[in-house]
Amino acid sequence: MTLQEDLAVALVVVALLFGEVAALGGLSSVCTTDTDCGPGLSCFACKTAAPVCIVNQALSVSSFPKTYSLPYNKYAWITTHNAYAIEGEQSILGTTIISPKNQEDSVTSQLNRNVRGLMLDVYEFRGDLWLCHSIGQCFDATAFRPLNSTLLEVASFLDTNPNEVVTIFIEDYVTTPNVLKNHFLSTGLMKYMFPLSLMPRDGSDWPTIASMIASNQRLIVFTSDKTKEGTEGIAYQWNFVVENQYGTLTETCSNRAESAALTDTTKSLILENYFPNDPNIDDACVINSASLAEAISVCHTAAGNRWSNFLAVDFYKRSTAGGVFSAINKLNGQHHCGCNDIHQCQASSTQGGCSAVTAHAVLTPAQISRKSEGPAPSPESSSTYVTMSKIIFCTHFLISCLSLFLQF
Repeated sequence: MTLQEDLAVALVVVALLFGEVAALGGLSSVCTTDTDCGPGLSCFACKTAAPVCIVNQALSVSSFPKTYSLPYNKYAWITTHNAYAIEGEQSILGTTIISPKNQEDSVTSQLNRNVRGLMLDVYEFRGDLWLCHSIGQCFDATAFRPLNSTLLEVASFLDTNPNEVVTIFIEDYVTTPNVLKNHFLSTGLMKYMFPLSLMPRDGSDWPTIASMIASNQRLIVFTSDKTKEGTEGIAYQWNFVVENQYGTLTETCSNRAESAALTDTTKSLILENYFPNDPNIDDACVINSASLAEAISVCHTAAGNRWSNFLAVDFYKRSTAGGVFSAINKLNGQHHCGCNDIHQCQASSTQGGCSAVTAHAVLTPAQISRKSEGPAPSPESSSTYVTMSKIIFCTHFLISCLSLFLQF
């Protein structure tokens, strides 16, 4: 073939490869598999709806323009309501669990997807502390697992991720003195616990995430039992946090009975609940979509124009588009620079200095799954890696062709 024919063939190859890259679906695009979706998206179907590309993970703090430099109360964190109540899980007691389920993957998997807040209901049961979704007391049919098993998952995550901060909210039914504290000791978590004495009680800023990392005090624990502040050194939640009424999906946002008013600025942390009283894995697709985006704005107004720090939801992975991940990206964008997406914030920007970029540069589902299950995957297993490889190949190939052309 002539040089011109060679170049024509080369350009056709480049066009085909770039065409495949460009064909990757954007948010809400119809898809068949994850490989049909662009970076940071996965293919998912809600009930009988056609599968579409949805956001599969929030942006990590390590990728924020200001990374760890802001106070703890200037970040927003995905929080899983009843993080332990997992769909399809079998009781180690051999009984059928009749309690409602609120999540669909393990606590380890939740943490690997950038969940950073865990809600745990803790009861005394069978001579130990158990995670139960119950009323009044724990029973065989409402008991999920011993508390220690989940605390060990958190300990393992903090051990292997030295730049991450985790918050635990305990719905506390433990009456025996020091038993709860001893569980944090026995699981190796006490060394990570942020001390009660350093928590601000006047609404001022918390220490920065960077300082928490430097001191290795990366676990914040709140309890619903007021007495444990004095007896076990565990923070009473409503001395530091305001919280809206749980089970609320309406266009209102008011404080729950135990909480101070949402406008109480002596509390610098805001926990926003957004889940129904009766969890349903299929309904979560709709609940965690457009109405969620509206809800965070409603609570922002109700809290005196303060954005939430913790967004507590059921079945956090499910939505018809951006879902919980996009909502938390919005909250972090507002906290950091006054933008509607953390991707729009720039390192040197002041409030309102927003770029037009809203890409979701996060892990693919294959990477996330393998990260939580074992050794790191080979990059060739990732569709994102394959896509980038094609782009790099095309670029080099095109440059070579142009160089050859210029020689003639």
